[in-house]
Amino acid sequence: MNKYLRFLIIGFLFFLLILVRAFSSKLFYDPFINYFKNDYLHKELPNFNLLKLSAYLFLRYILNAIISIGIIYVLFKKQLLKFSLQFYTIAFFILMFLLILILKFHPFESYLPLFYIRRFLIHPIFVLLLIPAYYYQEKHA
Repeated sequence: MNKYLRFLIIGFLFFLLILVRAFSSKLFYDPFINYFKNDYLHKELPNFNLLKLSAYLFLRYILNAIISIGIIYVLFKKQLLKFSLQFYTIAFFILMFLLILILKFHPFESYLPLFYIRRFLIHPIFVLLLIPAYYYQEKHA
């Protein structure tokens, strides 16, 4: 694939990630957006529908994961695609399990675990971690 076409595709995919982020409050149900913008240390958790929240977190995670895996595919071809799919799948199940556990039982005094686990689910943080790792592996293999 032409180098300039690859950069154009990667730029477009990053733009899609930006669009998902920009329109997230209109597209996805997330009562914690306003909760974490305000003084959440002194407030109770907002009322939420756990099933609806889980469904929308899954949808947002899938959108970000598909776009992120597309970026990884364009950058590194097929060699890391299978591992990336497995990584995203396993990460989703572990993070969702922990998030539901925290929301149902409130095992922590602080809401920082909730904040960070939710952050990993709703933002494409993994692609920012995987690209440098894959690049390093490719250069030193």
